[in-house]
Amino acid sequence: MLQPLRILFRPKWMVSRSSGSYVSRMRHLNKIKEEDEACRAALQSGNIFLYHKLAPLLRRTDSGIYQLPALQTKDVEEILEKLGEDKEMVKESILINCTEQNEAQFSFDVGAIEQAAVEELCRGTFVDLRKAFFLLRGSEAPLVARGQALLRWHQTNGFCSSTGQPTQRNQSGSQRVCHSSGITYYPKMSPVVIVLLSDGKRCLLGRQSTFPRGMYSALAGFCDIGETMEEALRREIAEEVGLEVESIQYSGSQHWPFPQSSFMVACHATVNPDKTHVSVDKVELEDARWFSLEEVQEALTIKAPPRNNKGEPTVFWVPPSYAIANRLIQEWANQQHLKS
Repeated sequence: MLQPLRILFRPKWMVSRSSGSYVSRMRHLNKIKEEDEACRAALQSGNIFLYHKLAPLLRRTDSGIYQLPALQTKDVEEILEKLGEDKEMVKESILINCTEQNEAQFSFDVGAIEQAAVEELCRGTFVDLRKAFFLLRGSEAPLVARGQALLRWHQTNGFCSSTGQPTQRNQSGSQRVCHSSGITYYPKMSPVVIVLLSDGKRCLLGRQSTFPRGMYSALAGFCDIGETMEEALRREIAEEVGLEVESIQYSGSQHWPFPQSSFMVACHATVNPDKTHVSVDKVELEDARWFSLEEVQEALTIKAPPRNNKGEPTVFWVPPSYAIANRLIQEWANQQHLKS
């Protein structure tokens, strides 16, 4: 019998700002999202994060720390002019968010311009997003992921699926419209359930063949049309590793930009400790196995992909701290530590 999910929102900390300031910021964000003129004005005083073919621009500080540089609109316009491009291109920027100071934040892809030339003028480097997750601070990772997801959506939704005619975006990029059919398209995310399975003493982790060497993660799968999250979770576990889930507990959620903008719903689940034989579906997974608390704790200390030198044993490690899979693994380890 499945246990019900715990309450989806339960405050665990006090908000440092007043609720009024948050409401004001959200209403300001909605205004510039929906009103073209308000968005154009916000762009002139806002900040832009640059991408080149969906790879974000990062800048390394003197201390060796990588940061996500926020460029002012006028600076981006100047860069475009120096490279012989029309500065009006900056109007193609996509609204991402706004800061607590109500400064709008945008993403802008300069993939049509020579990469090295932009990097030189910006004093930075365009880095693949997966690698960027290991280099950025936690607060910057969600921002850069959201920016890339929105840029990707616009690049792949330029035509109406009903008429085949070009769609037109509004200024903020929050929607695209086919004026021939009148259909409005909005950015979408695909629901995915991700689960850390436990038999009470061990946790089950798996890997796909596309994962970096040695990396194991929580099991995940897309929800089918008409399924509840619980149904999708039970089905995925049965399909991928041949186990039957007994209980489920909700942990949290996260936007994940791979493969193309997923909405991750994270849960812990348990199986009967007497029924733990794993039967891996080799179409879905390369491997899946049970890990002890000691193995997991050691893996959590690895903060960057290990080198795994030739001839040496492959090092077991887990996804970076920004990934919600890491959170699930850390929560399980903390719970096991408390039990012992």
